[in-house]
Amino acid sequence: MAVEAAPFDLDEVKLAAPLTRRGTVAKSDLIGRLRAASVPCATVVAPAGYGKTTFLAQWAEVDPRPFAWVSLDGRDDDAVVFLRYIAAAIDRIEPLPPGVFDALSGPGGSDWAMRVPHVTSALAALEGELVLALDDLHLVSNPSCLDVVAALVQSVPAGSQIVIASREEPPLPLARWRALGWMHEVGVPDLRLDELEAALLLDTAGVELDAPQLCELTEQTEGWPAGLYLAALSLQAGAASPAGTESFSGSDRFVSEYFRFELMTRQPAVEAQFLRNTSVLHRLSGGFCDAVLETRGSAGMLETLERRNGFVVALDRRGDWYRYHHLFGQLLRDELERSDPALVPALNSRAMAWCLANELTEEAIVYGRAAGETETVAGLVDALALSVYYDGRLETLEEWLSWFGEDELTRYPALAVIGAWVRALTGRPADAERWLALAEAATSTIPLSDGSATIEPWVATLRAAMMSNGVELALADADLALDLLPSGSAWVPDAHLSRGVAHALLGDTQRATDDLTALVELAGALGSVEVVYLAQAQLALFAAKQGAWGEAGRRARAAQTLVDETGLGDYASSALAHVATARVAVHEVRHDDARAALARTHRLRPLLDHSIPWLTIEVGLELTRAHLALAEIAAARTILSETERVLELRPNMGSLVEEARELHDKLVATSEPAGAWAMSLTGAELRLLPYLATHLTVPEIATRLFLSRNTVKTEAVSIYRKLSASSRSEAIERAVEVGLLESSVHPPHANLIQNV
Repeated sequence: MAVEAAPFDLDEVKLAAPLTRRGTVAKSDLIGRLRAASVPCATVVAPAGYGKTTFLAQWAEVDPRPFAWVSLDGRDDDAVVFLRYIAAAIDRIEPLPPGVFDALSGPGGSDWAMRVPHVTSALAALEGELVLALDDLHLVSNPSCLDVVAALVQSVPAGSQIVIASREEPPLPLARWRALGWMHEVGVPDLRLDELEAALLLDTAGVELDAPQLCELTEQTEGWPAGLYLAALSLQAGAASPAGTESFSGSDRFVSEYFRFELMTRQPAVEAQFLRNTSVLHRLSGGFCDAVLETRGSAGMLETLERRNGFVVALDRRGDWYRYHHLFGQLLRDELERSDPALVPALNSRAMAWCLANELTEEAIVYGRAAGETETVAGLVDALALSVYYDGRLETLEEWLSWFGEDELTRYPALAVIGAWVRALTGRPADAERWLALAEAATSTIPLSDGSATIEPWVATLRAAMMSNGVELALADADLALDLLPSGSAWVPDAHLSRGVAHALLGDTQRATDDLTALVELAGALGSVEVVYLAQAQLALFAAKQGAWGEAGRRARAAQTLVDETGLGDYASSALAHVATARVAVHEVRHDDARAALARTHRLRPLLDHSIPWLTIEVGLELTRAHLALAEIAAARTILSETERVLELRPNMGSLVEEARELHDKLVATSEPAGAWAMSLTGAELRLLPYLATHLTVPEIATRLFLSRNTVKTEAVSIYRKLSASSRSEAIERAVEVGLLESSVHPPHANLIQNV
């Protein structure tokens, strides 16, 4: 699949290796050593200004292997976004199976169970050799992203490499990789310039020094490339000699002072002001800078600066976009904050306005926050939140919401409802209730993105789905929401679904059928795929209970097809479609198909809890029925026990209470046959299972899952017993065999799996 065909937006600039400037000092010997090193990983670690990116770009130019390049920034601190760019970079070199991009589209699912395996297996299966360059990894701090890097290193095929450039040593299993001989390390001593290299750099900048001056400057800068280049620019701009560099060093304070007094004061005033005032921008174009500076001619200024100043980096061959070298940009921002702090919010505000006018809404959110435009940012997050969530970028949405404290959430209750909705969908019921309470207490009259006059119908929609106060009140909330929501609101489908489910749980199957059938017929206008496949799955289960198996099969197939075609098969709510498919397959005595559908459902069980209780309970009861029908009593008992615990927390669940009681009685009267342990894993054990297939040690897994080490060990031992395995590796193999894990989860380098 070509990058352009990927089902999500990508910034092409980030997937291109930067252009190397004429005359840059090449580290040919070092590049030669890296090309010769047959190791899966190389690290280039040094502080700012040591030419890490330039070094990688030079390597890319001379290595016969193609480079899959990703320039990272703070926007990539979301595991889904991070994986997308890596997949897209690889796809530029060798097309990946469409399933890889499908797995990275849409919400829900565990990264380890659902997404990472698709990318790692695609990397391991590459026919040709490549180098995957991850530049500026220090800008990514999310442990999930760093875990992805470790998983990729485990999957590198022979002849290929992953190279990481970072300002500091990344928190990866480097000690283990060193012990295994898996990595080649490049550091400050390798990147430091000697006198001959310093002379070449200065000569390129048009600066010539005699031998003593060159020796002094190289010694004072300790061969730091950025320091040498700053000195060259200062001499270029009119400094009489490098004598003033005697106190120059790489420390932040000296660099900042040197930058301010030796460089900026010597720049033409117009140029210096341009540099300072555009430093708030993450990337620059002529039109963007014109708008932010309220001037003209910025494109020409950028072209001139790029020709004369190595710290201004062209991002494309057309000269449309540029950025400042990270160190240079930080120094410029520091200087702006020092010299004119009152101007910073205004510049960011203009940047926000330009981004909005050019449909760069997410960038507008970032600039708006920097400008202190809280109300505008709140409105933009409100408008984008659901689409970002359904795009699978949960961590991005969570970051946006984290910017707003409780006082602000009561002023912008739409964000409180969205936050509660996300927490309900991702298994955090207590947090969901707290955020919903903030929305309920709000008295804001700020217009909402869907045109609702007040927050009341949003709150009612979420209350109806969460059913915290029982089915009767959920039905009343759904009716209220549908009375008050504008017809085009994105919340309308959810309110319709909750009303149909509530009718069913209160015993009015005909009314429920009418509601859900109407919802399916309105699918095109409502535009909510998730709600449609949930409605189809519900209708399939209604038909199955009534013995209308033809109708049940038709509805189940419609639900499953929609789930698979939209790539939402790993989203929590798709469990209802999978279990409906299994129910029909059991009836038709297609036991292999039934077990495959049941395995897909089991993989989603860790995502289901009492946040959306009707969904969790109904899936649990249908799983119990299916395993009973297949004589897998151990699995049936485990699942029903967990389902009954949800009913204890949400007891007013209408007809589901009696269904659970009937199944309980049936299980009590059933003797347990031997075997069939694999599907009897608890939800907690299923949550742990994908992590056992990673490089993570038990303490590291415990940290990721917020559990004690003893809990992880106990659950792991239980998994081994149920899967008839004697080791961590064997348990993963068995889990793959029965469909509880993707086959690609098991990494090729099994010696990195730390047995419990």
